Amino acid sequence: MISRRALLVGSAAAVAAGGAGFALGKIGDPPAPVEKPTTAAGPPKYRSRPDLRTLPDVTITTAANGTVPGYILLTPASGTGLWGPLMVDETGSPVWFKKVPDPATVAIDFKAQLYRDKPVLTWWEGTIGGTGGQGVGQGEFVIADQAYREITRVRAAGTEQADQHDFVITPRDTALFWVYDPIAYDLSPLGGPKDGVLHDGLLQEVDIATGKKLFEWRASEHVTLAESYAPLPQGDSAHLPYDYLHPNSVGLDADGHLLLSARHTWTVYKVHKETGEVLWRIGGKKSDFAVDEQAKFAWQHDFRRRRDGSYSVFDNGAGVTKVRDYSRGLVFKVDEAAKKVTFAAEYVHPDRVSAPTQGNFRELADGGSFIGWGQDPHFTEHAVDGTVRLAGHLPLDNQSYRAYKAEWAGAPHDQPALGLRVEGGNVIVTASWNGHTGVAKWRARAGGQPQELSATVEAARTGFETTLTITGTPEYVVAEALDAKGTVLGSSSAIPVRV
Repeated sequence: MISRRALLVGSAAAVAAGGAGFALGKIGDPPAPVEKPTTAAGPPKYRSRPDLRTLPDVTITTAANGTVPGYILLTPASGTGLWGPLMVDETGSPVWFKKVPDPATVAIDFKAQLYRDKPVLTWWEGTIGGTGGQGVGQGEFVIADQAYREITRVRAAGTEQADQHDFVITPRDTALFWVYDPIAYDLSPLGGPKDGVLHDGLLQEVDIATGKKLFEWRASEHVTLAESYAPLPQGDSAHLPYDYLHPNSVGLDADGHLLLSARHTWTVYKVHKETGEVLWRIGGKKSDFAVDEQAKFAWQHDFRRRRDGSYSVFDNGAGVTKVRDYSRGLVFKVDEAAKKVTFAAEYVHPDRVSAPTQGNFRELADGGSFIGWGQDPHFTEHAVDGTVRLAGHLPLDNQSYRAYKAEWAGAPHDQPALGLRVEGGNVIVTASWNGHTGVAKWRARAGGQPQELSATVEAARTGFETTLTITGTPEYVVAEALDAKGTVLGSSSAIPVRV
């Protein structure tokens, strides 16, 4: 039998699709081979967690002002850092990080959702390849509880593997996601090979608890190749799959029908949840609506319904071609009776960022919006009027497919971590607890025996790791995490001091 790990990393389908692993430079660039990061010299970034030595820094360029409560959720990816879901606070300080399993798997689309009416974190793990540099995923989704314990993994029904672009838990505890399905296809009418391969878009709804497939929608039965703006693979690549559609989001409209986005047709679709009929198209070559010039979009991501009845997309404005000088969060209104789409608002990065790949645009609880700028590793939070009230970025050699902001309360089941070193005859204590959101301060206790620790020192929590100084050189030290009332939330093991 083939193990799940071998299937994720060594998928024959990924090879057939032209994937050479995850593109370290940009997901939109031609795939590059994955290299193991080298070990950095010097002291670790966090002495209590030396395994996080190469965790990328998050820089805040516009300090939080009038923001909604919440943490920022990212999936950093670069050639030298760790890969995995990363949660940071509004200062850019890490709150929680989980390295994805070796070998070269990546994490994508890290967000907070509800499952069985309880808060959960979800993300995708797998490998990414593709044709012409377009990211096509082969993997599965992880659901974790508030202790960061894995509840389950959601896999595609049948022999396929799930694509990374979106994962939506519905109110009835089912999951919606895409599968990129390579099928034999005659591409000669378009100038391609008669024995060509098409990357079909397969939308699945799966019961999370049982894995049973409840619904499936095949794009090629509803969306023709004539709608695509994507060029055919040429030359030696002519028999690689033609990614004519590149579906990249799925959601639910207020009436329960499906909202889909296809990057390569420049179109968003509303699809009947039971019959699969395309109810309408907006944008692209076969739009059912007249679209205002200001509301036109291209190479887009993340199509959503907003609470006031309007709709939004992350309008990349660039991809295989460049249509707009800058990317934007776009809001538009749909008049189904008049068959008109009118511009409502746009949200723009202060630097007029252009993101040829990736990105997302989400409404916040107060009507503001949060944008992840995809290939350009920036994120911004905007007030309703478009004002930027928080901005930041990963290192510029990174990227994060999406970025979200969400409230979260986490209490990991493991112990706090403790680091010790002796300087100038005193013990320097560094303490952290990856993922715990309730820690307000730290206390270090020291003494000659693990059960006799009478000397104490306290300090307010200062970011991911807090430093305390114990006078002298006791034999043992314990770090205790305290909440705002001084209640002990957890303790490290008693660690001997080695001079």
